[in-house]
Amino acid sequence: MPEGHSVHRIARQFSTNFVGTAPEVSSPQGRFAQGAAVLNGREMIDARAVGKQMFLEFEGDEWLRVHLGIYGAWDFSGDVRVNPSIQIHGYTPGHSKLGQTGEYSRADRVRALDRDAEDSVTSIGAPRRTRVRMAETDRETADSGSFPPEPVGQVRVRLLNDLVCADLRGPTACEVLSPAEVDRVIQRLGPDPANANTPEERERFVERAHKKKTPIGLVLMDQAVVAGIGNVYRAELLFRAELDPHTPANSLDRTVLEELWDDWAHLLEIGITVGQMMTIDGLEGEAYQKALVERDERHWTYKLEGTPCKRCGTNIVLEEMGNRKLYWCPGCQH
Repeated sequence: MPEGHSVHRIARQFSTNFVGTAPEVSSPQGRFAQGAAVLNGREMIDARAVGKQMFLEFEGDEWLRVHLGIYGAWDFSGDVRVNPSIQIHGYTPGHSKLGQTGEYSRADRVRALDRDAEDSVTSIGAPRRTRVRMAETDRETADSGSFPPEPVGQVRVRLLNDLVCADLRGPTACEVLSPAEVDRVIQRLGPDPANANTPEERERFVERAHKKKTPIGLVLMDQAVVAGIGNVYRAELLFRAELDPHTPANSLDRTVLEELWDDWAHLLEIGITVGQMMTIDGLEGEAYQKALVERDERHWTYKLEGTPCKRCGTNIVLEEMGNRKLYWCPGCQH
């Protein structure tokens, strides 16, 4: 499931390519036809993310709420201008397009691609004909086809302006809401440091977490406590804090919770900018480039079960917690 950094990246793309325009809104598969009719031709005023949910504001106090869930993704095509604050994976100006295997089709590629296709390697700012897929993973390829492209697959909603087309497939939620309904959804969510990394928001997180008797490994995944953290960030944050995931949250010192918030804000900003959940600090040169390509080189514990901890040598453990996979090091996290 996409974590918070992915949804913020998508919201920034909408800010760059759609805010200030009045896109045509349609539902090629038909399941969102009524909602599309409400939004069609209205100016998009704002695009924002809160945790794993995105909200697009249209004139007339109409909002589109999208939760990608596990399978959802947005495809942008046309003369896409990638937001200059983020990086997109896979295509470098002056180089040939990606092949089906995920490698450049010429031998003189600039750098290898992430074999898990879960990150963004190349920073792109100028508009050009391209196709960008944004979900849990980002991928960009050259797009030489006609515009707008024919819908591919079950497109729930299509937004189309003069230059860019955005297609949504497979979301958990896609609905038109009133401002009051949007406010109710947001009020149910915990604070998101990408929106407001303030002492007040940090305290809101600390207060909510400190009331929980449940393990901190569950609390960090509770979107009502803190918005945006998923399986990867949960595992890596706990390792970086040297916290046993089973420790009751209400037993932790408030300063520990404050440090967790600060580290989440730090890692989230990296994730939004780079497009990868880079959770090992201090990587430089060849080590950093390798981490861009190899997932195992940028994480401490995630999906590294059964391998020696990079810090202490104890084997990383995999267990189930709250019906989700938890990766942690018994040697460092105690």
